[in-house]
Amino acid sequence: MKIPTLAPLVSAVTLCALVACTSVKESPSMKATISREPYGTVNGTPVSLWTLTNSHGMPMRVTNYGTIITELWVPDAKGQLVDVVLGRNSVQEYIDRTQYFGATVGRCANRIAKGQFTIDGKAHQVTCNNGPNMLHGGARGFDKVIWSESDAITSGEPSITFCYTSPEGQEGFPGACAARVTYTLSNTNELRVVMDATVSAPTVVNLAHHSYWNLGGHGSGTILDHTLLIEADAFTPADATLIPTGEIKAVAGTPLDFRAAKPIGQDIGQLPATKDDPGGYDHNFVVRSAAAGAMRRCAVLRSPTTGIVMTISSNQPGIQFYSGNFLDGVPGKEGAVYDKFDALCLETQAYPDSINKQGRPGWPSVIVRPDAPYHHEMVHAFTTVE
Repeated sequence: MKIPTLAPLVSAVTLCALVACTSVKESPSMKATISREPYGTVNGTPVSLWTLTNSHGMPMRVTNYGTIITELWVPDAKGQLVDVVLGRNSVQEYIDRTQYFGATVGRCANRIAKGQFTIDGKAHQVTCNNGPNMLHGGARGFDKVIWSESDAITSGEPSITFCYTSPEGQEGFPGACAARVTYTLSNTNELRVVMDATVSAPTVVNLAHHSYWNLGGHGSGTILDHTLLIEADAFTPADATLIPTGEIKAVAGTPLDFRAAKPIGQDIGQLPATKDDPGGYDHNFVVRSAAAGAMRRCAVLRSPTTGIVMTISSNQPGIQFYSGNFLDGVPGKEGAVYDKFDALCLETQAYPDSINKQGRPGWPSVIVRPDAPYHHEMVHAFTTVE
């Protein structure tokens, strides 16, 4: 792969190349640990699986194929560990059927209408892989590639950094994009995710983390009994193909009003199945914010069976709530079968199809330029209630 020579991109790629060759750990007396094991091959290239464990014994497993988090074990109200993310048994199963379980999606998360957009007067066509639209980066997005990696224990907390350079023209996108994703498992039981990207030419960048959550346990059944709060007074209505219309509407008086915590199943019946849609939530919410780019609480999710609470904070303007509508008996880990509404996604992001809404009031820019890198932070904080 030819590396572009622009300085911002070279800096990111050089860093990725350096960290990929190192594995830094603190002294053996530290409680946090990192281990690595083989995880099969993708197109003949070996991939690995890492286990990160914080000082409280909370483990997470992640692979460099798509940066997929395959397991995340969280203590429940009784102190028992519960695996709260959906996953598959092997890397081959992730390849055979993608649900974007646990992956980084990009270079543009969510949808682009008809795979078309214009930047600086030049029209572009990217791969359409979701009916008439592009979804999560196209046919071979960031979730379907092998990333270079480096792990470290810093200040007693385990982390792993993944790097990938998407060449110019991949899936039709202009410019090369050097992306870096760092997962840190904190000693306060937080999963911290930081996503950065530099580009060689103006292009679209909108990365998202795509774990499917069930705080009762990945194979425990429905999430309709979970309570959810979303810090949003408005949402972006969409058409039948889930492309936003360009409006920003109030959630008040709609089933999308999660300003006060409520069971997910309480109003989901107001979003019934249609000929082309299985029904349920798949909506982008406009996160309340005092300042653009500020970290703030986006959502709070709680399981009534385990008492586990997940609080999500982010610096992004939107959060997509998806209630697992298209799960249709997907084979999962340890013999589990994942059916409709057996998990949910809460994806912090810029709004879907923002590239085609540039200049409209309230819509964020997803155009990233060589002199203005992309930066996305999110924190998943885990606590419990009785």
